[in-house]
Amino acid sequence: MNLHHLAVFNAVAEAGGINRASQRLRISQPAVSRQIQILEEALGLTLLERQPRGVRLTEAGQILADYARRIFAIASQGEEVLADLRSLHTGKLRIGGSMSLGNYFLPEVIAAFHGDHPEIEIVLEVGNTESVIDAIRHGRVDIGFIEGKCDNGDYDVERFMYDELIVIASPDHPLAGLGPMPFHRLCQHSCVMRESGSGTREAMDALLERAGVGEHSFNLTLGSPEAVKRAVQRGAGLAVASNLTVVNELDNGTLVRIPLRGPPVHRELLRVTLPHKQLAPAAHPFLQRVEEYSERYGSNPQ
Repeated sequence: MNLHHLAVFNAVAEAGGINRASQRLRISQPAVSRQIQILEEALGLTLLERQPRGVRLTEAGQILADYARRIFAIASQGEEVLADLRSLHTGKLRIGGSMSLGNYFLPEVIAAFHGDHPEIEIVLEVGNTESVIDAIRHGRVDIGFIEGKCDNGDYDVERFMYDELIVIASPDHPLAGLGPMPFHRLCQHSCVMRESGSGTREAMDALLERAGVGEHSFNLTLGSPEAVKRAVQRGAGLAVASNLTVVNELDNGTLVRIPLRGPPVHRELLRVTLPHKQLAPAAHPFLQRVEEYSERYGSNPQ
């Protein structure tokens, strides 16, 4: 069935006559009649009975008119939904964030974006870097924000911010207030580690390798930045943490920073998507918000 012919038939059925339908469609009456005739021939049924004043739908015409109304109503609704998407009146964003970003950076971005676009549904999945990449791979999220490496050629990866890693301790720790010291000296003390698969653990392992540390007393592994912070506050040891995650604790004095000798330790924070993925229209203003907050909170490695 030709949808153009069906649209002409629908116009005739709604208008109640060929003349009025031709005016609505802005085509000639003979053209309308011809397309109705082609449709009837294709179906092998008479759809209209011509009368002195207009037309009357046959039984077959009434049945087809009912389906035609529904078909074009659905098409109209689809156009309205897509228009809403273009104008950001509706839609859904599925975002993945590794622990530090998902708990401390992205919520602020999401809150600001929600204030501008309250009808956009946002779903945030938080896990370590490996779990976020898995969510991207299996389509559970559209955009991932991670703090670890993503070398797999199956993804589009772009740096959106630099993050500074710092050593934190309880204010009562023996090293608090002693000034800058080499990293290998810190390794002589008990430390709290993040779990394997996290970006922070990956960075910690790189620091250990760079310092030539083979043996250490790191015997406490916890699965979230919040758990690490609380353990350190209770005197469990030192920890390497993202500066993003400890701003409040450093301000209120429940944690202190142990300065390291040498330049600050920075890492790249990455935005990850599947190659050639068509992102929802709402993704673009959201990413603009990410860029704004990156400039506010990101560190400068220079």
